[in-house]
Amino acid sequence: MAATGPFLVTRRDDGYGDVIALEVGQRCTLGRANTNRVVLRDELCSREHAEVYFADSRWRLRDLKSLNGTRVNSEPIQDEWELVSGDEFQVGRTRFIYVNQIEELPSVPVAAIGETMAIKKRLSQSRFLTPHPHEMPVHEPPAEKERPRRSVSRDLAALYRLGLEMGAATSYEELADVVLGGLLDAIHAEVGAFLTVKDGREMEITAVRPVEADRRTYSPVSEFVTNEVMSSKEAVLAEDVARNRYLSQRDSITSLGATSLICAPVVHDGKVLALIHLYCIDPHRSLSSDDLEFTVAVAKHVGIVLTQVRRQDSLEASNRELRSQLKVESELVGNSEAIRQIHEQVGKVAPTNATVLIRGESGTGKELVARAIHFSSPRREGPFVCLNCAAITETLLESELFGHERGAFTGATEKKIGKFEASHQGTIFLDEIGEMAFGTQAKLLRVLEGHPFERVGGHTPIRVNVRVVAATNQPLEKNLQDGRFRRDLFYRLQVVEIRIPPLREHREDVPPLADHFLKRFVKETNRKIRGFAPAAMEKMTQYQWPGNVRELRNVIERAVALGRGPTLDAGDIWLSSLELTALAPTVADVFEPLPLDEIEKRHILKTLEHTEWNKSQAAAILKIERSTLDRKIKGYGLKRDGD
Repeated sequence: MAATGPFLVTRRDDGYGDVIALEVGQRCTLGRANTNRVVLRDELCSREHAEVYFADSRWRLRDLKSLNGTRVNSEPIQDEWELVSGDEFQVGRTRFIYVNQIEELPSVPVAAIGETMAIKKRLSQSRFLTPHPHEMPVHEPPAEKERPRRSVSRDLAALYRLGLEMGAATSYEELADVVLGGLLDAIHAEVGAFLTVKDGREMEITAVRPVEADRRTYSPVSEFVTNEVMSSKEAVLAEDVARNRYLSQRDSITSLGATSLICAPVVHDGKVLALIHLYCIDPHRSLSSDDLEFTVAVAKHVGIVLTQVRRQDSLEASNRELRSQLKVESELVGNSEAIRQIHEQVGKVAPTNATVLIRGESGTGKELVARAIHFSSPRREGPFVCLNCAAITETLLESELFGHERGAFTGATEKKIGKFEASHQGTIFLDEIGEMAFGTQAKLLRVLEGHPFERVGGHTPIRVNVRVVAATNQPLEKNLQDGRFRRDLFYRLQVVEIRIPPLREHREDVPPLADHFLKRFVKETNRKIRGFAPAAMEKMTQYQWPGNVRELRNVIERAVALGRGPTLDAGDIWLSSLELTALAPTVADVFEPLPLDEIEKRHILKTLEHTEWNKSQAAAILKIERSTLDRKIKGYGLKRDGD
């Protein structure tokens, strides 16, 4: 049986929407919560905003203490209101009309109040995207139905060209400008704008066409059309049905002199990202349904491309941030003349392809210099690959450098790309080059001379474009004399030599280095340490630093981890003295013929006495595991005095 009323009917500027039948004994609640009979997706509504109910033979409207209130016939109500047929009330942005019968609804005016634009057609899909577009015409005149449709092949060609141009856009702003240019070339519009939707419903003008238009003076489409498009996520075609009879100075469409407009949402994952506005200002023609369909097809494509552009921008920003962090970690910190000279050498050699040999004691920062060379060179966008030649056995070193084929040797279950292939168009850093096996040196020399190489077990020649930076803490000249290093490879590596002095030769750099490491570890650990006490800094400055910058870094890391005050004092700076003893001159050098195990026994005992039998510190000085130290103490029968 059909409902007999009364009814609540949603009121829109271009007509009426949903019809809700009211029944005696049943409350009709309105609000944002899903438990309401009428659910309103509107942030201006309260969860339970208002209700319509029957009492004392009358239908009544009651405000449920909503945040923004309820208005009837444009006036706010206090508690409740007795409804009369024809009453119009507003809940948030939604308007309702109460009528006893549908026939009592007032006729829709030709033009909406305060507007000269009437919506002619809505569209959420396009014939270019689906064979059955769901469209909802509103007051479509017969003339529109009789208008011949444009050539589909012409529109498809235009869409294809525009798709290529959108794919080539390198920035968000360029994409917006390309979209407007393509649309104005394809449809009957003369003015266009691309508006980005910010937080909430705030709009920001990203691009305007023609290019002579000024963003500061451009007025966006009327709020009525914008709200309709944002709420429904449907594109709208509207016409100026008043044609200068109901002009209002407040109407932005009037100021443009537009006869018709299209407003299309750019949607991705159900969210409106932007709006495309197109205006026809030629008084002898207007935008058509074909123009609307073409714009919807473009807007759908823009939603996908825009998401990809934003993702690409985000990835590039993350990449820049990571490279910035890497650059900070690779900086050579210091103000001494020695560091200044290294910077100068790096600046000269980085733009070239010359092979570089970096010399220096262990822990001086040879890898940092190699990184500085790479990231200051034209190869900075390429890979930077490190390989410690001393950490790999002779049998595996060739495989690490040049790769191997599946089945080349026992355990080679998969094909492996070597370090040289991995560093193509970049830089390979060969640390401890003096430890490289003599047989592998010959193959490395051929690669350095530009010859191709083959993977272990392979027969396909591979040619790469790689810059080689090598480092060593050994006197290669002595290795040459001993026959452990090839003379021709030595000369090939030593095209440019950079020597890094030990930290004890430029101790004026200890304070800036200590501050650099302190800031780094404080940030990592979230400790509240402000700096060093004068006594701590003096202690570090006077120390010889046999382990160089690496030792300083480890000392600061330990102090930050174990420090208890707001500043690090001398007691927080733990320094080794065993190496200092080795560096200090001896009074007498008396030879005593002893077996090796006896020498080791005495050395371990002296180290334990030095640390007051702190086994963890002793193991750290001896560079052995704590369990190894315990085993040697037991094996040698070492005991503490008094035990």
